[in-house]
Amino acid sequence: MIPLRDILPRRRRPVVTVALIAVNVVFFFYELALGPALPQFLMQAAFVPARAFEGPISVGHLGGEGLSALLSMFLHGGWLHVGGNMLYLWIFGDNIEDRLGHAQFLLFYLLCGYAASFAHAFFNAGSTVPAIGASGAIAGVLGAYLVLHPGARIVSLVFLGFFFTTVEVPAIVFLPIWFLIQFFSGLASLGGPENAGGVAWFAHIGGFVAGPLLLFLLGGGRPGRRPRIELL
Repeated sequence: MIPLRDILPRRRRPVVTVALIAVNVVFFFYELALGPALPQFLMQAAFVPARAFEGPISVGHLGGEGLSALLSMFLHGGWLHVGGNMLYLWIFGDNIEDRLGHAQFLLFYLLCGYAASFAHAFFNAGSTVPAIGASGAIAGVLGAYLVLHPGARIVSLVFLGFFFTTVEVPAIVFLPIWFLIQFFSGLASLGGPENAGGVAWFAHIGGFVAGPLLLFLLGGGRPGRRPRIELL
């Protein structure tokens, strides 16, 4: 199933969601412009799990890896990677921003991304492969969406052999299926790097679990909650 949109009204414009999509797209075109220099750039700038556990832990070391984790949230490995992530962010991000407010949604999104990066690092401590993509932070958005709007309808594209159709799938069905795919794929990847398939499954799992926790810590779990902090 490929989500196309949700059937859920919002009260305000999703300015942060749109801004995040724009920043991701700008970074992706910057990556394309690097050409043959891209691999070297990713090794130096992106989040590398092995580097997070390398050498003595210090404020400088944590700060450097924290910056790499932040930058990695805006880097992608191809058109499908960035397109799929931005589609999910557009569909699900606006309603979480609507609940939290602009400033707190941005904080929520970044914290989910950090949780995802370090969940990936914990289960792949020896990996020297750069981990890039917004999917960990977006997984946090999905986890929060499931808690807030389990009955929301997700209009999804379903392929039936050579044919396709659209169906409305409740979030309480769509999102747990998504999570279970990540969970069992993550378990399978523990057998060795060759089983991971180039996907940071535990980043998705970590982000999804962190989403509801951060939602409640930031006050977004209270019914009828209106944001106290606004950017616009």
